Amino acid sequence: MLVALPLLVIPVVLYNIVVLSNVISGSDVNLAAGGADAILRDPMFSIPMASGTSWNVGVGDLILLLSLILLFFELLKSTSSQKVAIVNHALSMILFVVVLVEFLLIKGFATSTFFLIVTMVMLDVLAGFIVTIISARKDLDFGASA
Repeated sequence: MLVALPLLVIPVVLYNIVVLSNVISGSDVNLAAGGADAILRDPMFSIPMASGTSWNVGVGDLILLLSLILLFFELLKSTSSQKVAIVNHALSMILFVVVLVEFLLIKGFATSTFFLIVTMVMLDVLAGFIVTIISARKDLDFGASA
């Protein structure tokens, strides 16, 4: 049954942990005044570049990288025509509703990082439904010509 779980739950949970742990810990960062962006952009490490500058990598960047990788695997999973794929599509839709509500209503979630995560979840939902509809149409066409 874990196969049905959308992989994009992982970056959503990580984002929730990073942002909400700072709210719970009572840090002095004000989430309403862009504090969540500051938390996500705070450099974890720097990579020196050939141009002489440093590339600063923050928590938000790593969450987005993980999200993109997991989106690729979600798109591969959406091409499956197994029964578990329908459950995956339904759970992806529920995840989309949850992240959309978080983005619109909860302080600390109105960031570009989270917006991109919401967009990836939406693309996963759309890809799943589109692939399912196209494969069902092909099955229907194949059955009609036989």
